[in-house]
Amino acid sequence: METKIIVDNLKCGGCANTIKNNLQKVEGVNAVAVEVETSEVTLLHEFAVSKQTLLDKLSSLGYPQQGTSTGMQKVKSYVSCAVGRMS
Repeated sequence: METKIIVDNLKCGGCANTIKNNLQKVEGVNAVAVEVETSEVTLLHEFAVSKQTLLDKLSSLGYPQQGTSTGMQKVKSYVSCAVGRMS
């Protein structure tokens, strides 16, 4: 199954690395692609993985679905970005 999600706070390759590395750890996720220019995250996953599970994981990293970002998620995204740049 393929799910595409447009996210807030995606700024660079560091952000993309964080998203890829963390979503690939979700059981049932087979592949993750991140397009920085369009803020689109594309996931190939088993049917059992719900979109809400994916949204919750993205949100916890600071990259919520487009239009739902809070101030705290913006702060989290800066930390996630820095971690992604180091890996």
